[in-house]
Amino acid sequence: MKRYQNETVDVEIRPIDGEYLTARLVTEEDGKTVITVGRGESWTPLACKDVYGRAVKGAMRQGFQSCMFDLTAAAELGRPGVCAAVEGICGAAYRKHFTLTDQWKPDMTCYAGGTGWEDEDLRVAVELARSIMQARNLVNRPANLLPSDALAQALTGLTEGLPVETRIYSCEELREKGLNGLLAVGCSSGHPPALAVLRYNGAPESSERLGFVGKGVAVDTGGYSLKARTGMEGIKGDMAGGAAAAAAVRALAAAGARVNVTAVVPCCENRISPDSAVPGDLIRSFSGKTIEILNTDAEGRLILADGLTWAIREEGCTRLVDIATLTGAIAAMLGRVAAGVMSNDDGWYAALERASALSGERYWRMPSYVEYEQLIESDLGDLRNTSKEDCGAITAGMFLQHFAEDLPWLHLDIAGTADLRKPVWQHQGRGATGAAVSTLFYLAAGLAS
Repeated sequence: MKRYQNETVDVEIRPIDGEYLTARLVTEEDGKTVITVGRGESWTPLACKDVYGRAVKGAMRQGFQSCMFDLTAAAELGRPGVCAAVEGICGAAYRKHFTLTDQWKPDMTCYAGGTGWEDEDLRVAVELARSIMQARNLVNRPANLLPSDALAQALTGLTEGLPVETRIYSCEELREKGLNGLLAVGCSSGHPPALAVLRYNGAPESSERLGFVGKGVAVDTGGYSLKARTGMEGIKGDMAGGAAAAAAVRALAAAGARVNVTAVVPCCENRISPDSAVPGDLIRSFSGKTIEILNTDAEGRLILADGLTWAIREEGCTRLVDIATLTGAIAAMLGRVAAGVMSNDDGWYAALERASALSGERYWRMPSYVEYEQLIESDLGDLRNTSKEDCGAITAGMFLQHFAEDLPWLHLDIAGTADLRKPVWQHQGRGATGAAVSTLFYLAAGLAS
């Protein structure tokens, strides 16, 4: 997308004051086609994405080949508004088959017009949208085209050409270090586990470093705690948290954000083999804590535990966020509208609230009462990897808090929002949404400011 400078376009699109999402297509006296979309009374980044998403879908249905989008209304919200508009445009025009070619741009020529915004706003917006769409591409990709080792390569490859240091740690290196949570899951597959690390140093003078720890399970059959047939659809997308973590680092580096961020993504597959973990196994995690494995389909918390410890001890992270499609329980609780959050620090959670207000994504904080701890007490080790009773989404977060080592920590469970059978908003489609990328971007940018 580039600034409109009197190029010939098929249609001009303008958000207007009016009934929310009411779209009209008119041909003016000079022959120019104009699509207007009502923006409603509550003009927020989420509404902005919705309005521009509705507009581009209307233009595509009409078969227009080029569009000029008036960003004046979006610019009322500052740069986050411009970012929301561009995400709405790219998100609504996204098609699942893009994943096979790594395409991410709409199948039309798009121009940005209007007033109130600068070229740098558009540049950052396009880079953020690119990052979100690339995360969608990875989550939508068939599992046979993205096994665990290829996933690690793809994640580090997102930042090619940007000032990001990347490293992939092999299965042998992980074994030497003692990342037994990751190995207990990943050794179930013929594709070896790996640890993808992306380091961006945008503020070298600062001692603060934010750690994004993303779940990177390329295939999740459930292992010996095999999923039901109805639960098998979508098992290729259990790496959406890892994709979000890496894509957010890409967006921050492309924007030149003054912040230090490291993404740590344990990559593996959860299958069945002679080397697979089985219920009843006891392992010693990278942190030294022992974990009793009682459900092999609760594998995400095992690899994230090692990932959190790595972020602290190997990368020197001072603040943490883990991001994962962790539990079906969160979708049962919140549906497809909001993701679940847990935190050990009210100030750090408040920073997430500010970030989500800018991104237009919705999050809901779950309780972390000490009484929940008894549900993950183990008879044989320090912790068990599944709850003794219910509260699966809460106890999964409580489990991970044990590996945050008292640092400010956020846990984002995006299992309900990362992949959709039916879109909730206009900027979405069937399949991956790129959940959490923009929120992580604004969370880190908040530290930078």
